[in-house]
Amino acid sequence: MRLKPMWLLGLGLTLAMPTVAQQKPAAKPAAATTGGTRLVEKVTRNGSEMVIPYEKYVLPNGLTLLIHEDHSDPLTHVDVTYHVGSAREQIGKSGFAHFFEHMMFQGSDHVGDEQHFKIVSSAGGTLNGSTSQDRTNYYETVPNNQLETALWLEADRMGFLLDAVTQQKFEVQRSTVKNERGQNVDNRPYGQAGEYVSKTLYPYGHPYSWSVIGSLADLDRSNVDDLKNFFLRWYGPNNATLTVGGDVKPAEVVKLVEKYFGPINRGPAVQNVKLPAPVLATDRYVSYEDNVRFPLLEMVFPTVPQYHPDEVAVDALAEIIGGGKTSLLYKNLIKTQKAVQAQAYHPTSELAGEFTISARSLPGKGLDSMEVLVRRTLAEFEKRGVTDDDVARFKASREASLINGLSSVSGKVSQLAAFQTYTGNPNRLPVELQRVRALTKADVLRVYNQYIKGKHAVILSVVPKGSGQLVAKASNFTVSKASYKAPKDEYAGLKYVKATDSFDRSKQPKSGTNPVVQVPPVWREDFENGLRVMGSRNAEIPTVTMLLTMRGGHRLEQATPNKAGVASLTASMLNEGTQKYTGEQLSAALDRLGSTIRVYGGEDNTTMVVSSLTKNLPATLALAEEILLRPRFDQADFDRLKKQTLEGIANQNTQPVVIANKAYARLLYSPGDIMGVPSSGSASTVQGLTLDDVKQFYQQNYAPNVSYLTLVGDVDQKDVTPRLAFLKSWGRKNVTLPAGETAQQPDKTRIYFVNKDGAAQSEIRVGYLTNLPYDATGDYYRAYLANYILGGAFNSRINLNLREDKGYTYGARSGFQSTRYVGPYTASAGVRADATAASVKEFMSEIKNYRNGATDEELQFLQASVGQQDALRYETAQQKAAFLGRLLEYDLPNDYVRQQSDILKALKREDLQASAQKYLPADNMYIVVVGDRAKAFPGLSELGYEVVELDLDGNRVSGPAVATPAPAATPAPAALDAEKVKVVTKDGKGKKEKRKQKTSEDGTKGKGK
Repeated sequence: MRLKPMWLLGLGLTLAMPTVAQQKPAAKPAAATTGGTRLVEKVTRNGSEMVIPYEKYVLPNGLTLLIHEDHSDPLTHVDVTYHVGSAREQIGKSGFAHFFEHMMFQGSDHVGDEQHFKIVSSAGGTLNGSTSQDRTNYYETVPNNQLETALWLEADRMGFLLDAVTQQKFEVQRSTVKNERGQNVDNRPYGQAGEYVSKTLYPYGHPYSWSVIGSLADLDRSNVDDLKNFFLRWYGPNNATLTVGGDVKPAEVVKLVEKYFGPINRGPAVQNVKLPAPVLATDRYVSYEDNVRFPLLEMVFPTVPQYHPDEVAVDALAEIIGGGKTSLLYKNLIKTQKAVQAQAYHPTSELAGEFTISARSLPGKGLDSMEVLVRRTLAEFEKRGVTDDDVARFKASREASLINGLSSVSGKVSQLAAFQTYTGNPNRLPVELQRVRALTKADVLRVYNQYIKGKHAVILSVVPKGSGQLVAKASNFTVSKASYKAPKDEYAGLKYVKATDSFDRSKQPKSGTNPVVQVPPVWREDFENGLRVMGSRNAEIPTVTMLLTMRGGHRLEQATPNKAGVASLTASMLNEGTQKYTGEQLSAALDRLGSTIRVYGGEDNTTMVVSSLTKNLPATLALAEEILLRPRFDQADFDRLKKQTLEGIANQNTQPVVIANKAYARLLYSPGDIMGVPSSGSASTVQGLTLDDVKQFYQQNYAPNVSYLTLVGDVDQKDVTPRLAFLKSWGRKNVTLPAGETAQQPDKTRIYFVNKDGAAQSEIRVGYLTNLPYDATGDYYRAYLANYILGGAFNSRINLNLREDKGYTYGARSGFQSTRYVGPYTASAGVRADATAASVKEFMSEIKNYRNGATDEELQFLQASVGQQDALRYETAQQKAAFLGRLLEYDLPNDYVRQQSDILKALKREDLQASAQKYLPADNMYIVVVGDRAKAFPGLSELGYEVVELDLDGNRVSGPAVATPAPAATPAPAALDAEKVKVVTKDGKGKKEKRKQKTSEDGTKGKGK
């Protein structure tokens, strides 16, 4: 199901609530608090209603405050959403909303530069910010004793920012945004597609005709005064919604908000905007060439904005045409192997909607034929019509998606904030629910006829470089400025007037007592066939999450390395239907229940993930039984998946990240170790696979005695275990799990260079294969703690050096990544191409210097940050299920978290140094560099290491790339030290999101090699 990105931001959902909230607006104006704050309304829950209770207040300065009280977990989520995004910008000054989001993390009057990250992470919390076309938001999830600190931080940058904005900070962040655009737009496959569509679909000057990140030319023209004016115009409290949710008391929240936000002055008034949908007199064809393997066709029809009465019907139309295995596009393009990807979706924003059909053809295939296939599919829909089952599946899926999204406080807070920002009504869910429930077949047909049939579209072709002949049709549209009228000046006469306080705002609030976190109570049952089952009751929402993990995965191919990739392909085949259901029938059955079941193949395990509404659990488990025990194994499905796998393997060498990971793995593991081969296999091994190989792998290795099941949800053990009877009949098998090899370090440090022409960024991997398997309370855990300071935290030495001090990267990190098997220690980053050699030098310098020990301040930061993370670890069903899985995977005692806490509290600097000296070698490391030879290679030979060149598949090119020089390393060029950057990424919907690097509590998350 394709979900819309804009108005259920934290959930990634659109709708579906089964009951209506009890809204209690004040019959007469509520008495204001001593600070002048008015209670506007209160929404409560009756019984088991699926609603989000809240209280809504308005401060005298216009700030809207929403409070959601939820004591299920000892944490708090704070969100400040400003109703300003790139749509408030003007021609010639694009990218300001996103640019200003960067500036909001550069310190304010009472908070030092970069201290937002350090303060929140040291409190055991996480923080982030994001920008879209229509809004910018900033948010923190913290333990409940850190609420006041979070409010203090957000209030300070709302009311006391501009004096801290310097020319130097402005230049640093301008450089950051320009580098981000280079990496995430200009250098990313298909990265410019959205910009081409936007400037072709919308009239010149329309707020959506440019991208959120803006243009390089506009960034170059901007100055610090422009940026300050943007803040003064749009960042007033009257254009913001502050939402606080979690383990809080509303009266205390109101008091704190009045203290920190109340004195901030109201900003200029902000009016909502409405614009008509674009009108296309003819199909507009546009194209460009990119570093891609698969030609892309996109057809985009203008539709309706979010909350329009027709929005839900168009959503349903997109599901029917291209929303999964039951869709027409899947049947006509994917099933027939005429496209490697095809889908339809309907993203909507505040001002417009876009019905989008996207298809990627096979290499070398012209997009003119793909357009014909898409148009035939639309014609087929006209003849086919809409069925009752189509509508029923759409409704069920939406309801389940919403309910699952309510599992976290951040999700509920984000939903409330979005509804308030765009509609003024946080309790809009009943309206949205009614829209879905009232949907009919006639509605879907009507919107097809109104917005798609016979209507014109933007038709974009993205083709490989040098393959212009593959476009669907030659470009026929040129942007016209003829009808453009410049808007009024929004920025005249703005003045910065600071608030006057009655308290000392420079003092950071003191934290309350650390919350006591209760590890979820669990039950366990071991079946006679060897399957271990562990569960936990979680009644917050009526859902159940199950994880069935089968040990082995990719590692089982050690016995037959010529069949590498068979484990992954076998897992994929289980998703393609059962003896009773075809893949399409299975997908339809799951959609009718609002359930999902997926089987994934991994390096160490194969995992089945099951998600179901509690009321539909019996029917969902019946389907799970079919998938696990009676797979279909159809030859046509196998042929299609095998072809897709081979195309994916061929596509790997277009991506520097994948090239680096593959080369690094081949170096870490000996030639005979299967872990030196990607889990997808190689072209040669996959080419030789047959359906019989898949059947044999399944028969030999899918067994209960090498598996465990974790189950978390709104169900008791006595009610669910009878439903698991089918697993008791699952037959034991003699499965031999490989022992894994003993790690061997290289005899000396070498640089292995892979040339990737045209790469704007270089990918770096530094590390070695440790002799440390995972343990929760031994050397591995202690090594994880030691690395937290070096490269595990956002404020780690490596990240601050390469990102903030040098400006080489958007983010750098390091970590130990073992499971039951030994794994690598790896430091990694994607860096600016011209800073490649200097980045390698800094990586090595930081690793070696850390062997000298950590400071007292760093030890305190480590103990505070890791020690307070427990409040955020076990909130959702998925988190709880993963926790139970760790207990079973590693045979851990239920109180291992307490044991980790004791180790952390007793930790000394000498302990950190001992771990660093033992597990961070001064030499004997692999260094992999993937980049453009012309930009990345110069300087590598001057670092004192032998440089060996590899090809794109990780094979050694004959002889060393250069002669080994004298060991003395030369300093980095001074020019490379001139910039700083901030980690910002862009998601697939044009949203910019500042991401804090995260690691798991004990280093187990994210094995990636």
